[in-house]
Amino acid sequence: MLQRSIGNLAKATGVKVPTIRFYEQIGLLPAPQRTLSDRRVYGEAAVGRLAFIKHARQLGFPVEAIRDLLRLSDSPEQPCETANALAAEQLSAVRAKIAQLQVLERELQQMVDAACIGEVANCRVIEALHDHTLCAGEHQTERRPTYAGL
Repeated sequence: MLQRSIGNLAKATGVKVPTIRFYEQIGLLPAPQRTLSDRRVYGEAAVGRLAFIKHARQLGFPVEAIRDLLRLSDSPEQPCETANALAAEQLSAVRAKIAQLQVLERELQQMVDAACIGEVANCRVIEALHDHTLCAGEHQTERRPTYAGL
């Protein structure tokens, strides 16, 4: 069985070493075996699991949903209603984000279309950023925590 160092695992999967450690810390990746010199070593199962996690993150799934999807993946005899529900929930979140981005796009387009010529004292962009009531609509975006290398 091929054993990889954390650096080789990172190269094989395109996931940064600190992110691999983070996934171990939060329990998405099981603790690896250790050599006599206490270095982490990973088998092929870790490559597959890390690829799964990376793909789920690319699709925007939150960590808790990924945890649930991994549990399902580890028990293939279970019905897949939960996986379907998690995917539907993520699709809904993506659609909501797209709607937010469309509002932002319209507001920014209005700022650009105002195309102030002259001094900053008369600039629509600066005015709108100072006074939210000048904006055409609500466009507050939700900020999710980011994780190293994601």
